[in-house]
Amino acid sequence: MALKVRNMIPEDDARVAQIGHPAPPWLVNYADLMTELVCFFVILYALSAALNKDMQKASQDIQEMIKEGQMQGQVSMDKEGMRITLEENSQVAFFESGKAELTDQMLDQMDKLSPVLRKLAAKFDIVVEGHTDDVPIFTRQFASNWELSTARATNVVKLLLEKDFEPRRLAAVGYGEYHPIVPNDSEMNRKKNRRVVFFIKNNPYPDPSRKGSGAEKEGAERTAAPAAVEVPAAEAQAPAADMAGPPPDEAPVPAEEGEER
Repeated sequence: MALKVRNMIPEDDARVAQIGHPAPPWLVNYADLMTELVCFFVILYALSAALNKDMQKASQDIQEMIKEGQMQGQVSMDKEGMRITLEENSQVAFFESGKAELTDQMLDQMDKLSPVLRKLAAKFDIVVEGHTDDVPIFTRQFASNWELSTARATNVVKLLLEKDFEPRRLAAVGYGEYHPIVPNDSEMNRKKNRRVVFFIKNNPYPDPSRKGSGAEKEGAERTAAPAAVEVPAAEAQAPAADMAGPPPDEAPVPAEEGEER
């Protein structure tokens, strides 16, 4: 006998799926709708950087320069931000072998790219990534490709600072040989792996100093001037009397025999 509960659908109703029976038809459509909604929001999240107008405009400008042959590289966007990759070719070498100083060709590339990056640096953080090929290096200045790639990225950041970029928006990181885009099996591929990447982050680094909330100001005041601890009058006078001792003009009187000291 089917169990009937007030204000509930009976168990024998066709709209209720019992164990071992198929689900009701409406549940299939409902599940499809929920799946489509989840996919829709995942796509929106993944394209959050691509939907940014500033990054879209910057991507278009750089793509035009690449098509016109003004620079060699590529631009990609994902949910984390935009990556501008500058790749070496037979005519352009960003750095001399085993050195971190920027060549004239790299300076020319930066003169073309800096105006685009300056507009983005007003809102976003820019991380300069240095990458090398797998040719080992061990010199007095650089013990490995890690040090070399980091020094190259740092020199690019210094160049941007000379062009009046805001320091808090810039960072340098070196990946050495460990993130190649193609196998290091030919000289042409090694040139592609010797690259500089500008990573424009969709979410800037948190800056607590710009919040300036009342709670933070109150905390700063507490740190600067510690609050006094209130002590009861009786407790405050007792230690003072013990530490004061006899008046300076009065010598202690020796106790008589039989008296307690």
